[in-house]
Formats: sequence, C-alpha cells, structure tokens
Amino acid sequence: MKSLITLIIGSFFLVSCGIQSIPQANNSVDAAWAEVENQYKRRSDLIPNLVNTVKGYAAHEKDTLEGVVNARAKATAITIDPTKLTPEKMKQFQEAQTGLSQALGKLLVVSERYPDLKANQNFQGLQVQLEGTENRITVARARYISAVQEFNNLVTVFPTSITNSVMFHFNPKPQFTATEEERKTPEVKF
Repeated sequence: MKSLITLIIGSFFLVSCGIQSIPQANNSVDAAWAEVENQYKRRSDLIPNLVNTVKGYAAHEKDTLEGVVNARAKATAITIDPTKLTPEKMKQFQEAQTGLSQALGKLLVVSERYPDLKANQNFQGLQVQLEGTENRITVARARYISAVQEFNNLVTVFPTSITNSVMFHFNPKPQFTATEEERKTPEVKF
C-alpha cells in the first residue's frame, strides 16, 4: 500500500512539475512552426504558375512580374530551424513573407486590367488555390500562436518554470507580431 501511495504522489509530482509537459509543449511548437512553413511553401509553389499565366496576358507588366519573382526568392531564402527561433529571425521571416504578400497583391491588381486573364480558367483556379492557401496560413499561424502561448506559460509560470530552470533551460519562443507594413491601413483606389 505504501508503494502505491508513493507511486501516486511521485506521478503527481512529475506531472505537476512539467517533466513531461515542457518537452511535449516544445515539440508542439516545433510541429506548429513546421506547418506554418509548409503553408508558406505551398503559396510559394503556386507563384510561378500564377506569374506565367499572367505573363501570357500582361507581358508589358514586367516590373510587377519581376517584383513577385524577386519577393518569392527572398521569402524562400529565409527558413528558420524551429529549435533556434529568435525574435530577430522571426522578424526577418515575417518581413520577407509580407513583401511577398504585397507583391502578390500588386499582381492581382494588375490582373483586373485584363478581362481575358480574369476569365482564364487556369488563372481563376490559381487564384482560388492562392486564396485557400492564405486561409491555411492564417490557421497555421493561429495554431503556432496557441502552441507558443502554452509553451511560454510552462517555461515562465510557477511551478513548471522551476523545472524548466533546473532541468531544461528553454527560453520563451517568439510570437508572430504584425510588421509595420501589416499595421498600415490598406489604401483603396477606384
């Protein structure tokens, strides 16, 4: 009976002090980040097809097309190892993705000038896929934000913060924050 009580108390202690929950939460953050990158990669993979479709209809929109290609190259050049996430690296990643979002927005505005392009089934399909991917990015980012919040609570709030400081030494993970460009109110012109 005494060993059963010791086992129960010991199990309670291990669970309440974060021995398992801190590493599990860290793994959840890594998995959530991988999904964020996966969705950004999906968007990046759609862009060449979108650019080529637009190029066929709007060849003289060279600056816009080059802007999208360059923004894509910059965004895909920045990858982050989830075990080494820092606020600085997160900011770089976000700025590159924001630049790509802005370039894509300009490309879609250009498409409005070309009725044949807007009617093209390939373009319409790509536009729908891109919109769906943007929604997936939003969901993946929300899941990452939630996973980071849970992890950060475990490593900074008593009693699990003591376990973290003694055993694991994890630092809080950085969150997504809006970039300066994302904070600006979009300008609508007719």
